[in-house]
Amino acid sequence: MFGRWMGNRTNRVQRTSPLAAVQTPENAGVLSCRVLDPVNEPVRNAEFAVSDAMGRKVVSGGTDPFGAFLTTVPAGEYRLAVSAEGFTPYRATATVGENALASLGDVTLQLASPPELPAPGDWEVEPTHSSIGFTARHIGLARIHGRFNSFAGAVRIAERMEQSAMHVVIDAASIDTNVGMRDQHLRSADFLDVERYPTLEFYSERFTHKGGSRWAVTGALSLHGVTRTVTLDAEYLGLGNGMGGERRAACRARTELHRDDFTVSWQTMLARGIAVVGPSIRVDLDVQIVPKG
Repeated sequence: MFGRWMGNRTNRVQRTSPLAAVQTPENAGVLSCRVLDPVNEPVRNAEFAVSDAMGRKVVSGGTDPFGAFLTTVPAGEYRLAVSAEGFTPYRATATVGENALASLGDVTLQLASPPELPAPGDWEVEPTHSSIGFTARHIGLARIHGRFNSFAGAVRIAERMEQSAMHVVIDAASIDTNVGMRDQHLRSADFLDVERYPTLEFYSERFTHKGGSRWAVTGALSLHGVTRTVTLDAEYLGLGNGMGGERRAACRARTELHRDDFTVSWQTMLARGIAVVGPSIRVDLDVQIVPKG
């Protein structure tokens, strides 16, 4: 009877083994960990990357709603990097054995110090080291990439960053997709109608800190004679010095515009019912600002 109890107990342990539900190929094992913040709450969607001893990426992904990840890799030595917005990156090494679980347990990420903000005052966009690009879907398959070559902008940094203001003016005729015939069409009345609406303008209404280096910049965009509220999802990259010793601040930002919202509704369909141009445009900005004057 005692032997039967021990045998049943062994079976129970085997059935609840961490690898019981994981099918591991021959010569492979499992690497796992759980990512927590300083108050022991799970960090969702933290990014992880597993590299081999040579530094080659083997697998990458994001943590689940409980802050955990579990991945199957060939047996061997690995380096793990975990990162999440607003936290200091975490790095560790692990040895994964054949048909074995290598668990790093609970990994606690520490809050990162936010980058220093630009000093209060008037700043201006430095166009030589800035870009305004866009991406549009073409016939439901390929993506068309373009940019605006001429623009100017001013930023007034307030004592409280949330009270800062920004104004950007873009020359509509400077649109450039590297195809002359297409650019002429984009400048025509079918799209931007640059004769009637020579500029695109953005006036910010508020800056909202989303944590770490992430900000939301909400404002009014005037395009094609229509003004709509849009929000830029921005990442502040910090301060630096240019080659002349001048102070510079940099950020990246992204938003998505819907053509119909701005009455840019030219539409031609292919024979199989697919629109030549997609309904939305993704806009990407890389911006450097310098003190005015």
